[in-house]
Amino acid sequence: MKPYYIIIAVLLLGATACTKNFEKYNTDNTGISTGQLKPDYNDVGIYLLQAERSIINFSGGGDPNSYQVQQNLNADIFSGYFMSPNPFNGGLNNSNYFMMTGWNGEAMKVGYLNIMSPISKLRANRTDTAYPAVWAVAQIIQIAGMSRVTDIYGPIPYSKAGASKSDIPYDSQEEIYKRFFLELDTATANLQNFINKGETLPFSFANFDMVYSGDFTKWLQFANSLRLRLALHIVKADEATAKAQAEKALNPANGGVITANSGNMAVRVGGSFTNPLVYIDRNWADTRIGADIACYLNGYNDPRISAYLGKSTDKTITSQYIGIRSGAVTGSNIKDDYIGYSALGSAFSLTTPIQIMTAAEVYFLQAEVALRGWANAGGSAQEMYNQGVTTSMNQWNVAIGNYLSDATSTPAAYVDPKFPANDKAAQSAITIKWDDAALFDVKMERLITQKWIAMFPEGQEAWTEHRRTGYPKLFPVAHNQSGGVVKDDEGVRRLPYPQQEYNTNATELKKGISLLGDADNAATRVWWDKK
Repeated sequence: MKPYYIIIAVLLLGATACTKNFEKYNTDNTGISTGQLKPDYNDVGIYLLQAERSIINFSGGGDPNSYQVQQNLNADIFSGYFMSPNPFNGGLNNSNYFMMTGWNGEAMKVGYLNIMSPISKLRANRTDTAYPAVWAVAQIIQIAGMSRVTDIYGPIPYSKAGASKSDIPYDSQEEIYKRFFLELDTATANLQNFINKGETLPFSFANFDMVYSGDFTKWLQFANSLRLRLALHIVKADEATAKAQAEKALNPANGGVITANSGNMAVRVGGSFTNPLVYIDRNWADTRIGADIACYLNGYNDPRISAYLGKSTDKTITSQYIGIRSGAVTGSNIKDDYIGYSALGSAFSLTTPIQIMTAAEVYFLQAEVALRGWANAGGSAQEMYNQGVTTSMNQWNVAIGNYLSDATSTPAAYVDPKFPANDKAAQSAITIKWDDAALFDVKMERLITQKWIAMFPEGQEAWTEHRRTGYPKLFPVAHNQSGGVVKDDEGVRRLPYPQQEYNTNATELKKGISLLGDADNAATRVWWDKK
């Protein structure tokens, strides 16, 4: 293998978190040495690989532990997609709002060690001037990864990350989002210039591009789709900017967005790299389907249900699609109590690509743009909604049937076949068929509910959208162990900052917490999360 081929592997082989040298993440964000300041293809490849791997952290060698604490035991549960049958920490853990310091810091650690640091090295190696199209992809990866980090915590060090080894300033989330949009401006301009001029690289990007096989046009479309996603995130905090950025993303002159499943942003895996969610589900049995997604799919007779969910295997339960209610696993449980509830379904294997963004999500974003009356939506809210549902069905290779005309089916109640104390009435009566005469809030609930179903199993974005919109309506946690901090009807709004920040960056952290209203807990709302 020629060294410069590794450049591309960045993108896309998958993702191990750095599980050692934790103390470095906020004391030396770049780690650049004098000997590394040279345009070496091999270095470029290594740095890109680190950054891409960390958008959703997955690792080779059968150890997805970082992904587990970065996302699966946090956002995947808070989104209503998953729940662990394992009573970690004697049944007191994030799933029932007893926030675990050791879990809460993983996303921040990975963000700085494996995203910000290697991309800083790419700039130091002059990749931005030598290969602007490659640098554009690096910027897109950084924004995709660090947008998740700020959405988890709120204010974080961003503009000055890597500028010093201590006292690293925090940026407000508003300023971070403004920088994301400016960085996307640079990235998309460089990609358009590269594409329009018919330029080429002195190495084969396609050989190791595990997402788009060297297709820079698809990277451009993902960048525009990412801009659209981020724009809608902030609509309640800054509607004017949200509108302007959404319309820019959807302006055909800017290169277009993802419109087909062939353009989905999903990282292929292979060799020693495996899908971390599937590994945790199949090899460790540490995650099972959440009650919320199971009840929506059951109630709607959704044809995706067998793709998403396996049937229960517990010998005391008739084979059925049954999830675990969030917070139901307590200190009195053993793992065997819930291990036979629904696992992942037939569509998933250890080699299933890691889904980050899909065409279906983009259509639902366009539906919201149309619903708000903004320009460039591409069609009416109903047309985009129907296209989103249809595209999702196609993604999972299921027949849509009369799903879109179903005006009567509603989400099912939760009935726990082994522990009736967890039973809960359905939280929503929203139906499937679009009703253009409905009130705005009803349309939003219908739209976001179907968007949430379509985004499965990507829990981070699903949790963000639930916080932003209040939809879908989820079951309250079965046992709330937050000591009164987190309200049952609001759920976890963010993760507290890790202890490492208190230990090594306390002065600047205090300023960051002041941007949150001086409250660093799981009930504190981030900037864009408005009631």
